[in-house]
Order: sequence, then structure tokens, then C-alpha cells
Amino acid sequence: MWRYLLSRLFYFVPIAIGVSLVCFALVHVAPGDPIDAILPDNATPELVEQVKAEYGFDKPLPMQYLIWVGNVMTGDFGRSITTNRPVLQELVPAMFNSLVLAVVAIFLAMIAGTLLGWIAGKTQNRLLDRFVSSIAITGVSVPHYWLGMVLIIFFSVELGWLPSVGMGSGGSTEFNFSMDSFVHMILPVITLTVIPTGIIARSVRAAVSEVYQKEFVQALYAKGLNQRRIVLHVAKNVAPVVMSIMGLQFAQLMGGSILVETVFSWPGTGFLLNSAIFTRDLPVLQGTILVLSMFFVVINLLVDLLQMSVDPRVKRK
Repeated sequence: MWRYLLSRLFYFVPIAIGVSLVCFALVHVAPGDPIDAILPDNATPELVEQVKAEYGFDKPLPMQYLIWVGNVMTGDFGRSITTNRPVLQELVPAMFNSLVLAVVAIFLAMIAGTLLGWIAGKTQNRLLDRFVSSIAITGVSVPHYWLGMVLIIFFSVELGWLPSVGMGSGGSTEFNFSMDSFVHMILPVITLTVIPTGIIARSVRAAVSEVYQKEFVQALYAKGLNQRRIVLHVAKNVAPVVMSIMGLQFAQLMGGSILVETVFSWPGTGFLLNSAIFTRDLPVLQGTILVLSMFFVVINLLVDLLQMSVDPRVKRK
């Protein structure tokens, strides 16, 4: 256990360095000058150079990277160019707001996807299997931003049942666990749940159908075990696959919901990234992308450890 954990942590260090390099490079390769967002069109060259020096943009890129990484390791992600607030003050509330959506969405996707996938895998090549597989393929294929707009038109505009945008009726940017906040999160959660449900359903279907064809399952039937105990044995063998898919989908929901959060004006990391892209706010872009990337790496590490606890064969691979 400890040897496996240390080996995974050993790989974590070069991955973290690579992620930081990619985050820093991609943001600087993008066209446009972030200084243009805070300076008037008639700014003098002296003022431009002064502002660049204040934000450290006058130094060579390698030096900028080393300074940025050193500051990040101390918890300093810099200051936003557009709001002049520390990046962490912008990022932490947005991360929490996205986390609320992601946790609820992945929980619903886990239940729906596992149930649909199990039904399809147990009734392989039958009419019910084809029906469930069609639902899963449709869920994976539908663009979530398009689905979000359709839900807004139907439930908010036509029926008037649910609010269309925002986190609260008062324009709140903090999730306060009130009924108003829960009502506002219904449509974005449904939108985010559809694609993970389809992916989990297809993965569970493939895993369940494969396990049920193995010889040990046939031996369990031959020994006369009841259906409940056989299901438990099959579930234990399917669990590592399900956990791996769920971990990836959960991490993607945290960082890949930029379009959904923009459609619903949900003040999460996706909405923050979208705003930072349009304003060329480099410190916010770099900090948000780095934190989301590291979150993805950490989730993968945790999933690997959970898989090993469920299936000890993992540590021998």
C-alpha cells in the first residue's frame, strides 16, 4: 500500500511541473496584450512600461515563470488585472460554487448511469439493452450548452417554473444552501448530469456484461448462490471501472463546465474563466487553470488509491 502510494506521489511531481509549464505557456501564447484591458487607448509609452513593470510583464518569460511558480508555492497567485483583487479571493468562491454543481451532478449521474448500465449489461443484446444504450448514446451526443438553452426556453420562458440564470433572486454570488439557491441550481445540474450519465452507463454496461460472462460467475450460479450474493460479487469486480470513470467525470465537471456556467450565469470557475479570457486577465487565467489542472491530477491519484483498496490486483500492475 505505502509503496504504491509513494510511487504515485513520485510521478505526481513531474506531472505538476509539466502542468504548470503548460498553463503558463498557453496563456502567454494566446494573442492580445493583457495590459490593454486596464489602460486607455491614449496611454503614453511611459505609462505602459510602468504598468508592465508593476505586473512583472517587463521580464523575460522564463523569469516570469520562475517568479510565478515561486509565488504560487507560497499561496500567492497574484492580483487580478481587472479587479485588482488577489486571485485567490476571486478563485475560492468560484471553486466552491462549481464544486456544489459538480458534486450534485456526479451523484445523480452515478445513480442513473450505474442503474441504466447495469440493466443494459444484464439484458445484453435484448430490446431493453438497445433502448438503454440508445439513451446513453443520446446523452453523450447532446451538446450540454445547447441542452441548457433548451431547458431555459422550456422551463423558464415557456412554463415559468424555474429561474433561468444566476445563483439567487438577489443576484448573489455565494451559495448559501437556501431553497432559493437550490431552485436556481436545478437546470444547470440537469444539464451537467446528462453527459456523465451516458458515459457511466456505457462503461458500466460493458463491464457488467463482461463480468457476467466470466467463469467464476457461472460457478457461483452452479453452486446455487442466490441472486443478491452474485450481484455483490459482480459489483465488486465492476467497482474499479466505475470509480475510474466517475473520478474523471467529476474532475471534468469542475473544469469543463465553462459553457454551462456561462449559459446559466452561474458564478463558478467556468464563468470566471470565460470572463478572464475576454478581459485577458492573465493572473486569473493562470491561477484558475493551474488549480483546475492540479485538481484533476489529485482526483486521479485518489481514484487510483480507491481502486487499489477495492481491487488489490491494481498494485501489481
